[in-house]
Amino acid sequence: MKIAEGIEMLELAIPGTPMVIHPTVFYDSESYVLVDTGMPGCRNIILDLVRNSGIQVDEPSKIILTHQDIDHVGGLPQFLAESKAPIEVLAHPDDQPYIDGKIPFIKVSPERKQTLLQSLPENLREQFEAAFSNTTPGIVTHTVNDGEKLALAGGVVVIHTPGHTPGHISLYHEPSKTLIAGDAMVVIGGELQGPNPNVTPNMEQAIESLNKYKQYDIQAVICYHGGLYKGNIRQRLDELTAAEN
Repeated sequence: MKIAEGIEMLELAIPGTPMVIHPTVFYDSESYVLVDTGMPGCRNIILDLVRNSGIQVDEPSKIILTHQDIDHVGGLPQFLAESKAPIEVLAHPDDQPYIDGKIPFIKVSPERKQTLLQSLPENLREQFEAAFSNTTPGIVTHTVNDGEKLALAGGVVVIHTPGHTPGHISLYHEPSKTLIAGDAMVVIGGELQGPNPNVTPNMEQAIESLNKYKQYDIQAVICYHGGLYKGNIRQRLDELTAAEN
């Protein structure tokens, strides 16, 4: 779905599951940047979705990871292993050691990791193990920090929104006034909600992070889980943060 010039929201149904997620693409006539990569095995589906949206570029030049969770970074090893040209990988420094494999993912137990790996085809399993191993070079090529402005699609501001993970980031696209919220918020039944408490280790910090959004004129929100939300966003943010205030 085209949100505005230079920004596209994908609708990605994860095969074999009821999960639908929404990676975002920033693009121009020469290149595009993918925000989050889905689960292992999602690379080719994402590439098809990008092509079907009308973007005439074969592969992303950069990938921005909003955070370390497996449904956001799981497709990354396949992108890195199978893409024709090197891809820059951007993440917040507080999640970098997890993504680089120096520290185990916060929410992936050894048992869950083993189950996941066993479910993958051999090539994807090998790519996953190699990418997220502490014996191989790190895969984050650039770190991004709170308030940093990226020269993408007319200007994208990084907002550090910890709580869901230590290095969770959101992205504000200045020209369209669109917030890519990652998992800092979700849309359920058409209503904008805070982060899912079942997978948010520090809910107090996560709700506090929502206050950062109030300094931006936000006209639309893309949630990884739930998709696009438009409405009185400032009022909804006030409601979501009222309890902690």
